[in-house]
Amino acid sequence: MKVSVTIITYNQKNFIRKAIDSALMQETTFPFEILVGDDFSSDGTREIIQEYERQYPGKVVGVLHPRNMGKNGGINFLETLKLAKGEYYALMDGDDYWTDSTKLQKQVDFLDANQQCSAVFTNADVIFEDGSPSYRLNGPNMKTFYTLDDLVGEQEIWFMATSSTMYKNNIREYPAWFRESSSGDIPRLILKAKMGPIGYIPHVMSVYRKNRAGASFHDYEWDERFLRNRIQMYSDINRELDYTYDRVLRKNIARYYRLMLDAKQYQQSYFRRAFYALKYIYMAQPATSVIKDVIRDYVVPAPIMKAYSAIRHVARFS
Repeated sequence: MKVSVTIITYNQKNFIRKAIDSALMQETTFPFEILVGDDFSSDGTREIIQEYERQYPGKVVGVLHPRNMGKNGGINFLETLKLAKGEYYALMDGDDYWTDSTKLQKQVDFLDANQQCSAVFTNADVIFEDGSPSYRLNGPNMKTFYTLDDLVGEQEIWFMATSSTMYKNNIREYPAWFRESSSGDIPRLILKAKMGPIGYIPHVMSVYRKNRAGASFHDYEWDERFLRNRIQMYSDINRELDYTYDRVLRKNIARYYRLMLDAKQYQQSYFRRAFYALKYIYMAQPATSVIKDVIRDYVVPAPIMKAYSAIRHVARFS
């Protein structure tokens, strides 16, 4: 088996047919399988997968979990991947789809010709369920190969649509920390980039669909749980990379501590906000003006700030 297509889905009955059909339309010189991992859907997605299994026996295989595996589909991905027989695997979210019938062939040709690469991705179109204007994910100034240096930054660098990727199927056991992350793409790409550069094909071959049932709509930057998961993920990545990128990743982690100050769970918690404010200052070492603003807004108790403002007001007009 040359390629395993792994489609990861949960409650996506309105989209899953297009995803599977776009895999079935692939024109290749090699055999490939389609594994559809369903995270215990309750909206009819599972029944659609079973329909495809009956129609394409041996070609489409449903990986139907007996319960929801959690972690935004991350465990679903890992359990589905365990069954993949391919030398390579092409990943697709159940609400996305491929637009080029030669996608798999071109990516396999690329990886076969560039044995040093651990993965390859293509350009993609981003469309919105609510009718917002679509856009092309990447512009013309892209490189042919990307390394860890390109993936590790003070902020998240995202230019690889999940469904545009193909990977060498050569990680037999993902580290324990990977299973705890609610974002599969970032740590997966980091782990692959450790093993070799990631190639880029500049053609548009897939669509990344943003819809309200998708995982991206649940990554709230004002939610403490999301922020804590990101902090832990980047701390784990820092350790995974033997702290080679410690300075950069500390600033990345600090950014999430800064966002934590406005988390909805901490709106009435002075001591927690003050603690994370000092943590942010310590890790980020921002400009003096930023430090002053953070201390004023989150560290100095509100009554003291009110008294100070009143004193300054009286002093100004006395």
